[in-house]
Amino acid sequence: MNVTVCVKRVPSTATRLKIAPEAKGIDESGIEFVINPYDEFAVEEALKIIEKAGGELTILTLGPESASKEIRTCLALGATKAVHLVSDDSFRDGLSVARALAEALQSIPSDLILLGRQAVDHDNAQVGLMIATLLGLPAVIDVVKVEISGSEATVEREVEGGARETYRLSLPCLLTAQKGLNEPRLPNLKGIMAAKKKPVAARPIGSFPNSQKLDRIELPAERSGGRIVGKGQDAVSELLRLLREEAKVI
Repeated sequence: MNVTVCVKRVPSTATRLKIAPEAKGIDESGIEFVINPYDEFAVEEALKIIEKAGGELTILTLGPESASKEIRTCLALGATKAVHLVSDDSFRDGLSVARALAEALQSIPSDLILLGRQAVDHDNAQVGLMIATLLGLPAVIDVVKVEISGSEATVEREVEGGARETYRLSLPCLLTAQKGLNEPRLPNLKGIMAAKKKPVAARPIGSFPNSQKLDRIELPAERSGGRIVGKGQDAVSELLRLLREEAKVI
């Protein structure tokens, strides 16, 4: 079983972001970068599959040279090898990223391709299905359970209302991981030492122009303070008036 997981380097969700002076991106000074949290579920599931069925786990990353830290973390967790598509940190839309990853995946033997359901920086949740479309693969998104048997994958995904759908797909296929799929492990010292000797193939990214243009990035406006319109039942009529005439929500 050959499994490939696409992993993205993103700012930690605990980081307080600042907009860069040109308003085209974030100010990266002092920011901690990590593996995209949803991709951690994808890596863990791939490790579980490989441990059960044997085979190789390849990590595929598109990002700047500094993304090698996140790649080494995946190798320390147990991944076999990695491919790093080296690019600058300029804006790339979902289709540009999907095309670059899909081209690289054509040269990586894969029975199963895994991604996180979305990256927590742009929150587009587009790239997985775009890759599947470009490669002509069956795909299911937001999976919370995966079982591999022979040349078939049986997966479950949560839908609105908490219900679950079950799908059967022929391998090769592509899945995107949702929170709850598993509990990601942490690297140990043995894995960290072993990761230093595992191969990482660095490749320049090809020419995949954006189909979208980023005009500017802005932080959301600060919320205004609340208003106290009175106390007890005597305030109900005034509250309703404000909701109807000012907020216009009723």
